[in-house]
Amino acid sequence: MNAVPHPRQPLLSEISRNKKWALLARHLPVASKVLEIGPGDGWFTDRLRSAGHYVTTIDLHPPADVIGDVQDWRTLPLDAGSFDVVVALEVIEHVDCVAAIEGLCKPHGLIFLSSPHPQWDWVMKILETMRLTQKRTSPHNNLVDFLTLPWLPIRVDRPAGIHQIGLFLNSHRNTTG
Repeated sequence: MNAVPHPRQPLLSEISRNKKWALLARHLPVASKVLEIGPGDGWFTDRLRSAGHYVTTIDLHPPADVIGDVQDWRTLPLDAGSFDVVVALEVIEHVDCVAAIEGLCKPHGLIFLSSPHPQWDWVMKILETMRLTQKRTSPHNNLVDFLTLPWLPIRVDRPAGIHQIGLFLNSHRNTTG
């Protein structure tokens, strides 16, 4: 994906983009190999590349580097456990890609996600209607509370309670207590 000017986002989306970048940038190892699932207009990809990271993008449609469904990653030119970081911003609510993310991320690599909180997606719909956030691209059929994901949380934020931003270590939680 080539760096292109990105259209100005609705106010809350723009604020959210800056907070997401600030959170992940603090934790990224130098020159990380990053997979971004569903890069949208490429704003995050561009920031990653500008900061010296090696980014591969995957999406159902061009201009992603890899065109295809992340759930079918084994049939695509992607290798298991080959990414230091996997990023899926505003993706996981559309498709259950937890197994794919885990399979593509190195053990003890970073996983960075954002999504509406399941209990408050109705508020996100209102904010979209008011043009304060970007419009969704497809239904939110897979809303999940980030605190239920299998990985070790480094940080989970819930801005205003309605949205989730999560940074995880690709290592399973200790479920034995």
